[in-house]
Amino acid sequence: MKFRSLIIKNIFRNKTRSLLAILGIALGVATILGLGLVTGGLAASTQQALTADAADFTVISGTSGGGGGPDGASGGGAPGGSGSPGGQQLINQTTISEIQQISGVGTAAGVLRTNVDLNDTSTNSSTNSTSSSTSSTSGSSNGNSGQGQGNFQMMYSVIGIDSSNLGLDDIVITNGTSFSNDNQVIIGEMAAQSLNKTVGDTIVLSNQTFTIVGTYETGNFQDDRGIVMSLGKLQSLTGNTDMVSLILVKAANGTDASTLADTIESKYPDELSTSTSLSGMERMNNGLEIIESGSWAVTLLTLLIGSIVVIVTMVKSVVERTREIGVLKAVGWTSKRILTMIMGESLVLALIAAVVGIVIGVGIVEIISIAQLIRGIEPAFSAVLFLEALGVAIFLGIIGGIYPAYRASKLSPTEALRYE
Repeated sequence: MKFRSLIIKNIFRNKTRSLLAILGIALGVATILGLGLVTGGLAASTQQALTADAADFTVISGTSGGGGGPDGASGGGAPGGSGSPGGQQLINQTTISEIQQISGVGTAAGVLRTNVDLNDTSTNSSTNSTSSSTSSTSGSSNGNSGQGQGNFQMMYSVIGIDSSNLGLDDIVITNGTSFSNDNQVIIGEMAAQSLNKTVGDTIVLSNQTFTIVGTYETGNFQDDRGIVMSLGKLQSLTGNTDMVSLILVKAANGTDASTLADTIESKYPDELSTSTSLSGMERMNNGLEIIESGSWAVTLLTLLIGSIVVIVTMVKSVVERTREIGVLKAVGWTSKRILTMIMGESLVLALIAAVVGIVIGVGIVEIISIAQLIRGIEPAFSAVLFLEALGVAIFLGIIGGIYPAYRASKLSPTEALRYE
């Protein structure tokens, strides 16, 4: 009888013991595979939920300057020129197309920002600022009547962006719809409360009347106290044709956002700079690390239990076959050959268990997925995960067989033959 055939035959001589060993390893493999499928899907779903639609970083000008307000007044500087102190130089809209062509860029969209005083509805005078931060200014300097020098004036943000790119700026419609033409706007929840406006009302900007078709939230105090309209319309109102305050960039799937930001900065040295939400990225990475750590903890526990099952099974096999091993040694089998036989049996058991475990693991995860017991999570199937499951089974086979094989190889033929 061939040596390999003997190994396989030995495994099934005691079917109950072998089936228990296979089941023990299979359950370990199924647990590891199932956890990998679920946690991989959970990590992907979490990352997608935390970064869905929103831009990964913004591109701003690296030099100072400013832009015009909604009425294009010269109170804060000439439109598109070196405007108000501390303002920000506008970016030519052609840069958006250039950035879009960079490898790894998924979406690039321009945004124009300014601030406006909506409390004075007779003039709706504005300040020239491309900054998204809330600002205050004295009424006399803006030409607003009835306000003395130094009086605090609450400003409202006005954001120009294409309606198809609202998600990039974390703008979520809470009521109504998005704007579909230049005569429509959406208003932030806080601005709507402050100005007592709702969907269907009108609002005057730069002596032009706009219809409010929706309300939105961003989670940002400044932006929620604002109004959003089409990019082209705000460019027209401010006189900043073909100019934007910043560019929102979302990396393509599989592209590292930080690396992409560095690439853009190196392509436009001393001209553009990038800004990323590092705190948000760190929170997301920490959350994913916790998920992975939990998965690894369960995996290590499974490996420990699986190893014990294999060791106990193989030790029992060696004990039951002590006399047989003594006979083999008496007829000339070397300790190395005995060790190889026991290790071979352990590995074959592990490989059979791996197949069974993979089938069980995939089957259970598919049942859970079809039954939608875990909503929002799709199993993350990958060749690497299946290879890991197979590797775990082989590892268990080797670890579980080392001691029993060593013990069998060291048996004395005379003692083994006397064993009852």
